Amino acid sequence: MTEKSILITGCSSGIGRDAALELKRRGWRVFAACRKETDCAAMRDLGLESPRLDYEDPATIEAAVSSVLEATGGTLDALFNNGAYAIPGPVEDIPADAMRAIFEANLIGWHDLTVRLIPVMRRQGHGRIVNCSSVLGFVHAPWRGAYVATKFALEGLTATLRLEMRGTGIEVVLIEPGPIATEFRSNAIGQFERWVDWKSSARRTEYEAQLLDKLYKRGAGDRFEKSASAVTARLIEALEARHPKPQYFVTVPTHAAGFLRRILPARLLDRLVRNG
Repeated sequence: MTEKSILITGCSSGIGRDAALELKRRGWRVFAACRKETDCAAMRDLGLESPRLDYEDPATIEAAVSSVLEATGGTLDALFNNGAYAIPGPVEDIPADAMRAIFEANLIGWHDLTVRLIPVMRRQGHGRIVNCSSVLGFVHAPWRGAYVATKFALEGLTATLRLEMRGTGIEVVLIEPGPIATEFRSNAIGQFERWVDWKSSARRTEYEAQLLDKLYKRGAGDRFEKSASAVTARLIEALEARHPKPQYFVTVPTHAAGFLRRILPARLLDRLVRNG
């Protein structure tokens, strides 16, 4: 059987790292991309090929695609778009430049990478494009507006692409995790400190009462939280099923949120998400 190849982004830790290592164990040829060269070097030490790819830097996207296609002779079986971050804070406190940056990292860079690889998959007559979204891609939540906006946009873009790829042999899939044990919150702290001037906000007392402790003090974690391997399991289904589902939910909260979104009126859903 011919070895299948996949490019995975955001492999320095968490979901991307777990997926890269497990797929390599299963016999895939894995290109485990990371944003920082030091993380790429660490992945290479583990026996993985690792191009540097930063969604906010188009030059690295172009270079990563070129290096992967050169290594494979111009083919690629699958792409797993995964790297993303959040900027915690109420919408009114998110500067426009912060919103531009997060859309570049969480959506536009993904689009750039994807459309560079679609012609490759068209020529070979097959391919899998899997995008890692979130429960916050279809249910909103306070203090997460910037991230929610990128994931809602990703859901629409992915669903449209799925329709447009019909008949090409290219399958397009969404994976929608809920709480997963990763470095996501730690990464969000850096973005929060970079962009949000909470001390000058009209909501300063709300930050002090609600957000800061949750952001900076790691507690016991969500009781429904799962390890990154739970996402990898759904990714394997999406990649290896003959006819993959359009979307795969991961964790109990994601299934529950999907059900509640279908049955509840908007104001009642607002009340539930506002109260946590």
